[in-house]
Amino acid sequence: MKQIIIFLLLVIVGIMGYNLYRNYQRFHPPNYQYQVPEEIRANSSESDLLYRYYQAVEELDAFVIAQWSDEKIDVRNPEDDDAKTSWATNEYANKKAKVRFYETQLLAPMEPSKPKESPSEETTRKNLIKKMYYADPSTYALRIGDQNALVYEIQRLLIADGDSILHDGLFRTETFNALRSYEERNGLFPDGKLDALTLDHLLKN
Repeated sequence: MKQIIIFLLLVIVGIMGYNLYRNYQRFHPPNYQYQVPEEIRANSSESDLLYRYYQAVEELDAFVIAQWSDEKIDVRNPEDDDAKTSWATNEYANKKAKVRFYETQLLAPMEPSKPKESPSEETTRKNLIKKMYYADPSTYALRIGDQNALVYEIQRLLIADGDSILHDGLFRTETFNALRSYEERNGLFPDGKLDALTLDHLLKN
């Protein structure tokens, strides 16, 4: 009698153990967690991308568990090919592709940042000419007898374009004529005065 009781107890314990194992298996599919490469674990420079990557991994793992526990489908190695299984495996493939997409970005070698090129001396000079003119366009329209730094720069630009005029910063008749000739050659209104169109055209040379 005692042996029968012990045998029955063993059977009961075995059944309980099997049920516990089934329940554990239901919510813990084998090796369900996606293995994050060690190279990514050590990468902390792309914090926003890294966050989205780990979020995608969590969504992937949660989907694997949900399909296993609710539908008895192992989306990684499906046994059936019915409509429900096909949908689950396709959804798993999409989520895994998202993970791999982020993974590719995180594992790509970082390109060395190119040093920012400083503007050339000529570009800096032209920018300063613009700044000078646009600070007070009416003053710098240039009239016979004006003498200032802007006249000097306009003369320099006209000489670079091929005119032979005195480079002294004084807006005399020859500079006026040279400016008017430049306007005629380039389809601008030939009034011999400096306006925004003429200045911009000169500075493009």
